[in-house]
Amino acid sequence: MTNYKTIVFVHGLHENAESWKSWKLFFEKTGYECHTPNYPFHDGIPDELRQNPNRELAKIRMNDVVNHYVKFIDSLGGVIPILIGHSMGGLIVQKLVHLEKGLLGVCITSASPKGVLSFKWSFIKSNWGAINPFKGNSLYCGTREWFHYAICNTLTRQESDEIYEKDVVPESRNIPRSSRFGDGMIDFNKPHKPLLFISAENDHIIPTSLNLKNIASYKDKHSIKDFKQFKGRSHSLCVQKGWEEVAQFIEYWLIKNTKI
Repeated sequence: MTNYKTIVFVHGLHENAESWKSWKLFFEKTGYECHTPNYPFHDGIPDELRQNPNRELAKIRMNDVVNHYVKFIDSLGGVIPILIGHSMGGLIVQKLVHLEKGLLGVCITSASPKGVLSFKWSFIKSNWGAINPFKGNSLYCGTREWFHYAICNTLTRQESDEIYEKDVVPESRNIPRSSRFGDGMIDFNKPHKPLLFISAENDHIIPTSLNLKNIASYKDKHSIKDFKQFKGRSHSLCVQKGWEEVAQFIEYWLIKNTKI
């Protein structure tokens, strides 16, 4: 069942649905029914999760998260929703669109599928801590210093620390690791529903060049794939000052593409 007014938001790594609070309110005010489900073992207040994480989280791979969202979407009574994802959530949106579980897909500073790589130093430096193979199945929770460099590099350290306190949660290393292998595979030749890729000009952890490689990988000439870069922003553009501009652009794109 097609429903142009239902949105499922997909958060990224190192965060949970708390990060979508303002976006949920924004889109609800414009008439959308919004859902913000968490990844498995991500439910709770971020500060409390940092102090007492669920150790089962360490076992979770990317496909476990994808299947979790498939089950949630299937519980919506046949509704095929709009999908909006940030960071790893953007890659999960790509996977869900590939599985025909989304009406439209918005991928904000999206992690890339298998085989789509960046060799920029900022990308390697920002991601190494989480995927480090020498750390086994231990949970990862980056430091405030890492967070400022990788996620909030256009903000002051104080602004970055405030976002860290509010949003950051411990994470499974096996989600990003598995995304580099079979769990992150996309058939780029397959026709797909409209996709919008949004990048942040000064993003360290997901540089614009990686977003552009991701878009260029999709080969079907009849499928819509659009791109928008926001100047002067970092990876935290969904929560930093001016996030409303990003949300408004997405709203206009949704209106345009649900009329096709």
